[in-house]
Parts: sequence; structure tokens; C-alpha cells
Amino acid sequence: MAQKIRKAVIPAAGIGTRFLPATKAMPKEMLPIVDKPIIQYVVEEAVSSGIEEIVIVTGWNKRSIEDHFDYPYELEKRLLEAGKKEQAAEMLKIADMANFIYVRQKGPYGNGTPILNARSVIGDEPFAILWGDEFIHSDPPRLKQMIEAWEKHEVPNISAVRVPKDSVSRYGIADVSPIEGNVFKINSIVEKPAPDKAPSDLAAHGAYIMPPRLFEILAETPLGKDGELWLIDAISALLKEQDIHAIEIKNGIYYDTGNKLEYLKTVVAFGLKHPDLNGDFRDYLKSLDL
Repeated sequence: MAQKIRKAVIPAAGIGTRFLPATKAMPKEMLPIVDKPIIQYVVEEAVSSGIEEIVIVTGWNKRSIEDHFDYPYELEKRLLEAGKKEQAAEMLKIADMANFIYVRQKGPYGNGTPILNARSVIGDEPFAILWGDEFIHSDPPRLKQMIEAWEKHEVPNISAVRVPKDSVSRYGIADVSPIEGNVFKINSIVEKPAPDKAPSDLAAHGAYIMPPRLFEILAETPLGKDGELWLIDAISALLKEQDIHAIEIKNGIYYDTGNKLEYLKTVVAFGLKHPDLNGDFRDYLKSLDL
């Protein structure tokens, strides 16, 4: 029987230079998508998939992330005094979603470093990784689909979505062999290939279920491009030792909020779906002389 996936690591220590000056004092993960910060969508996905402990790897300017998921005693009191019981309950719900653990990032630049920093908290058990500034909205949740595949096959896996051929150079594209349904064996991952060099249109990125062996590999992985420690280099090394699957996410829409254009697209998409705004906002967009 597969070991249960109880913990998730969310790296959130990046500076967010693409969004300066907004991110000079605000973490990019706290930028709002209508009325929720980006990272809350990521946490909600993890919790709805059965995750019990969430390890958020932060940096010197990320205190507001910790505050966001903390118990807001003073805010709760003020909301209750103002008769806003539903809002008070919503604020408490945020803090109660999971057991939150915060680790300060240290080590070389690169997206492999925050994963390695979580090693002592994760311990000797398989775990999930989700980025703090992007997410896939799907039903059932992306991570739940991945956990179900893990429980059936007991093989590490990576979430995957189909991307337009002219966009493959933005992603890690998987060369795969079919296993069953939406599950594929990854033969290799080609980072940001030219459209005519891409092995498929399946982008494998965004969320991962990995064994604790990944920590040992990361600790031994030499610094790669730009002198940084890259997660993909460690995963490629793990791939030489054992199978890794790509899970094509069913009913999934990928939201990359890591750059300005995609962030704005995400805000508009969620604004159009928001129960309090969708009608008026839709009418406003139609009225624009574009």
C-alpha cells in the first residue's frame, strides 16, 4: 500500500522582480486574484486534496505570508463587533486549513534550494511540491488527481497539461510513453525546446509528488545554468534510477501568475466567475472601446 501523501512544500522565497515596484514590499505570492492572494489558491488546492501539513519556504521580505495564514484575533474581534460574522468565520477558516510550518530559505539561488531546505521537516516520507505563484484550477483538484495516481502506481509523478505548439519553448516538455488514461511514463524532459524540437505538446511542471530520495539527490546536484540549483536537474537524475509519471490533468486550466500578462488574464478570468462581480464586471468589459 502506498505511503500517504500528508505534506506539501510551497516555495515562496523569490523576490518577484517582474512585478517591481509592487513587490518591493509585498511578496508576489500575496498579489490578489480579485479578493484572495495567489498563494491561498495554491494552499486551498493542497488542502482539498488531503494535505495536512504545509511547509512554506520564505525569505526576508515574506512575513505577510505568515501573517495571512495566522489566527487574526484582533481582526476577528473587530469583524464580530461590526456584526460581520460570515467574514470573521472566513478569516478563521484560512488559519484552520492546515498545520503551517515556515522555513527561511538559505543556500544558492535556484528553485531546487527551497525544496532542499524543507528536508528536515518532510523527513523520510513522500511529499508534494507546488509553486506559490501558479496553479491549475480543475475538478477534481490537480493534486488530488496526482495523489490518486500515486496511490495506484506508487510512482513519483509530475502534473502535466497540453500547451499550444508555439508555446512549448516556455516549458519543460515531456517525451512520454502511455501507461493508461491520463498517466504517462516520462522518458525525458526537454527544457524550453524550440517548437520543431519538442518531443510532444505535454508540459510537465507546476506540481510534483516525489520520494524522500529527491533530497539526497538535490544535496549532491551540482549548480547548473546561471550558477543555480535546479529542481529539474535533480528530477532528471532521479529518472535514471526509477520511473516517473506525468499525470495529464483532467478538466484543468493552467494559471501562470508569474508574469504581468498572465497575471492580468487570471484576474479577469476569476473576476468573470466571481459571484459578486461577474455581471457588472462582464458588462464593464463589454463597454470598453478596445
